[in-house]
Amino acid sequence: MAWIFLIFGGICEIGFTTCLQASNNLTNLNKNWLWAIGFFIFLFISMYMLNLAAKQIPMGTCYAVWTGIGAAGTVLVGIFVFHEPTNLLRLIFIITLIGSIIGLKIVSH
Repeated sequence: MAWIFLIFGGICEIGFTTCLQASNNLTNLNKNWLWAIGFFIFLFISMYMLNLAAKQIPMGTCYAVWTGIGAAGTVLVGIFVFHEPTNLLRLIFIITLIGSIIGLKIVSH
């Protein structure tokens, strides 16, 4: 169950970074207040899930997987939603990051 918490927490990390971008880094809250609320909700859930996972998975593994999911997912959201530039090297490094996350899952007990 801890791995489910950790994966869900990583997905919520993608949510809070996406909301941060969509809220224009929490500026102009009169216009972007809904994104700001989403940011704090996803941030809380993400941290809570990380905390639950860390009770059964070593913290170093938890943090690496959590940030890896968040980083890879955020880059993909940036590419597909916010039309950030992409190139072959960027994609290779994302694949390497995802492979590292899978590797940590395999070697963790």
